[in-house]
Amino acid sequence: MIKIGLTGWGDHPSLYRENSAKKDKLFDYSGHFPIVEVDTSFYAIPSVKNVEKWVEETPENFQFIVKAYQGMTGHKRDELPYQDQREMFEAFRQCANAFQKFNKLGMILAQFPPWFDCTSQNVKYLLYIKKQLEEFPIAIEFRNQTWFQQGREEATIQFLRENGFIHTVCDEPQAGIGSVPFVPKATNKKALVRLHGRNVFGWRNNGAPNWREVRFLYDYSIAELEELATSIRELEADAEEVYVLFNNNSGHHAANNAKSLQEILKIEYEGLAPKQLNLFEGEF
Repeated sequence: MIKIGLTGWGDHPSLYRENSAKKDKLFDYSGHFPIVEVDTSFYAIPSVKNVEKWVEETPENFQFIVKAYQGMTGHKRDELPYQDQREMFEAFRQCANAFQKFNKLGMILAQFPPWFDCTSQNVKYLLYIKKQLEEFPIAIEFRNQTWFQQGREEATIQFLRENGFIHTVCDEPQAGIGSVPFVPKATNKKALVRLHGRNVFGWRNNGAPNWREVRFLYDYSIAELEELATSIRELEADAEEVYVLFNNNSGHHAANNAKSLQEILKIEYEGLAPKQLNLFEGEF
């Protein structure tokens, strides 16, 4: 099964009902796609109360891919709002458990920074992450080419497979050490594909004031989406579930690209939230 969605639900204007309030955006979103990435959890671990609210607002089969908190992946190392790692991981486990008890946790996404290279120390840290979150499915996303260089690609894939990690297949610009190649290989019954766009200029300009916006400013062509669809179908042959997330939303291209990919793959989703709820507003 192939499940397509977007990173975040709060900034996709084409998906919302007319005059839809901010609090209704997740409900509106879930009328279009069966999965979403919770990217806010990277900046602050959501409270159980918030998670329960999101769970209640979405259809029964809807699933969340929860991005690991930045303190867990080494993006942020100082001034963390926790006394130590134990407290930090416990807070995140409570958050993940709130999704899991309603069968709405697709996986946890641990995305590591560009300086997280292929060293024995970092391999040990991946095993530490596994131990801390052993009750959850964990997807690993690398942002450093050394995991796939100099004959290491197969060893990296084998390491992920042996330890039950989900391999995050990335489509992104090939722009030096801080990017990884497209390696469509599954290591688990679940596979994750994250599509960041192919804006090489934006990927290289990390120091610009608006670098986040520029980095993910990209509109996939139909030809590119058809090429990706072929690889996604091949992944589906090796994994029971393939989760596909579009992250190229600086210009609001992600939703349309996701819809186009869905058409190319000839996928129809059932059990989505109703889209015509606004027809009944004011009737009661």
